[in-house]
Amino acid sequence: MNRVIAFIPLIAFAAMAVYFWMGLRQDPSEIPSQLIDEAVPAFDLPAIEGFDQGLSHEDIQGEVVLLNFFGSWCPPCLIEHPMLMQIARSGEVPIYAIDWKDEPGAGAAWLERHGNPFVRIGDDQSGRTAIDFGVTGAPETFLIDRNGRVRYRHVGVITEEVWEDTLRPMVEALQRS
Repeated sequence: MNRVIAFIPLIAFAAMAVYFWMGLRQDPSEIPSQLIDEAVPAFDLPAIEGFDQGLSHEDIQGEVVLLNFFGSWCPPCLIEHPMLMQIARSGEVPIYAIDWKDEPGAGAAWLERHGNPFVRIGDDQSGRTAIDFGVTGAPETFLIDRNGRVRYRHVGVITEEVWEDTLRPMVEALQRS
């Protein structure tokens, strides 16, 4: 019996090693979303300071759209912004935005400095809408189909590679269907 007890720490260590090894096989950049193939959560956000129109879930129905969560406080959002401007100029897909947990006026000032690729922007100062979408950090972008269903979630900066290899083909496929 004492021999069995002596092996318990070794067995526990082996079990933990297998558990952690399995975790290392996962891609940490792929954060699953419970919203894939589900309807966009209902929301109705006011306009950011300096803009006339806010954004609601009803505004993003009827066409394939990108919905981007950003903030003026977000350094990766600044890196992503030129690509969003390029996508907007191409006219391939409309981009809507939610300004997440920003100070009043900060989002509008940021867009004035860097350009505005967004059709409409909602102000999520409380962060409630981001929570409903499962946003873990900015920037995050959701691809939404004509029926208001989330089809893809991209966590992080949209680069030219992400646009060309992932998002654009998905947008085109959804627009054709």
